[in-house]
Amino acid sequence: MGVWLNLGSAVSAEIAAHAGYDWLLIDLEHGSGDYRDLSQQLWAAQAGDAAVIVRVTALSAPDIKRVLDLGPHGVMLPNIETVEQAVSAVEAVRIPPLGLRGAATSTRASLYGYGYEAYIREANSSILLAVQIESVSGLANAAEIAAVEGIDVLFVGPLDLSISMGIQEPQQDERFHEALLSVVQAANRSNKAAGILARNESEAERYLTMGFRLVASGSDRGILASTMSKGAAALKAVASKTTAA
Repeated sequence: MGVWLNLGSAVSAEIAAHAGYDWLLIDLEHGSGDYRDLSQQLWAAQAGDAAVIVRVTALSAPDIKRVLDLGPHGVMLPNIETVEQAVSAVEAVRIPPLGLRGAATSTRASLYGYGYEAYIREANSSILLAVQIESVSGLANAAEIAAVEGIDVLFVGPLDLSISMGIQEPQQDERFHEALLSVVQAANRSNKAAGILARNESEAERYLTMGFRLVASGSDRGILASTMSKGAAALKAVASKTTAA
């Protein structure tokens, strides 16, 4: 069970780390933070036991390498649509012989040299690689993408996928339900996990019942906006009653 971190805030990451989530997703694609903020968020997240995954902006080997050098537990790549892109993702994330990513002894990931040997030995098996299925093309190729060695998770981007499918009300559309099931089945056939972002508890329950194994609900930005809106409304209601009295 996870949560999205969009604010680019180390304070938010630290709060989330204490909240009891299993994993946190730091979002560089649609989030407010950048690479410089990322290191601070990763340090702050060490306050808790949650694993930290970073969603990068695109399938860019140099950018992925810079992110992994900071030592997150995994990365998520948006909108992977083909087997060729999935192979490129593995090459960018895995070190030889599984991939092409270069390593350095002085990075945070290798404990600035103190843990370099262990990092080289364990990185390919310990770093999680999640690729997002967010389009009709990605959906059609989901089974082949899941079968690529080195891919761990097919993670659905429900909003982008529904837009790509031309569906305006996905939760009420059977075509969307069948699409989600097809992603779960594709992942299962290759002994991989399927993940998705839920908007609320009822969606999370539905997705877990369907077989999704990594489920996130909400984001720090959304939770803050929603809570502040409710707080303001509650204060105005109290003020209105007080004035009327």
